[in-house]
Amino acid sequence: MASKAELQTILKDTYGINKNISQELSKESCERLLSVLAQESSVTELVQSYGQKNASLGQNNAYYSRLKNQAERKLETLKAEYHKLEDSIQTLEASKTTLESRRLQLEQEQVKLNLEVKTLSTENETLALKVGNLTGRNDELTIANEQLMKDNKDLKNTVDKIRLRLARDVKMLLKYEDNEIRKALIRLFSWTLG
Repeated sequence: MASKAELQTILKDTYGINKNISQELSKESCERLLSVLAQESSVTELVQSYGQKNASLGQNNAYYSRLKNQAERKLETLKAEYHKLEDSIQTLEASKTTLESRRLQLEQEQVKLNLEVKTLSTENETLALKVGNLTGRNDELTIANEQLMKDNKDLKNTVDKIRLRLARDVKMLLKYEDNEIRKALIRLFSWTLG
């Protein structure tokens, strides 16, 4: 003998009668219903039609329930967003005066900075002219330095020649007697004087 739950499962699987509907029936009523449905095809068709309609309505109910739940969640989200927006608007309105004051201050600073930029621009142009002049002077000094280095080298060569000649002549002087040393010294001095 089958239990009520097993009978409900047979009613659902065979005839499409939802367990929520058969829940209210007793075990004996479930047995009688199965017996009637097995004997009467027109009752079976009617029950199956009701079962299909019930399933369709159940699907519609579930669909609209989901839509309703989505709409309620959306409404809550929109309410929360609305409150946030209201708070943001109040905050923005409260800070508007401060921002206006800051804007005026920044405009004044911008005017000062523009004047400073013009002054610095003029100074920059003056410095650029000075740099140009100094570059020209630097070039002149570089050329003069190169010439001085060349002259110094020539002078060093000349001094080296003089030293060499002087060293040679002194060596020669050391070989001569006193009288001859004087003549050689006179010749040396006349040679060094030009």
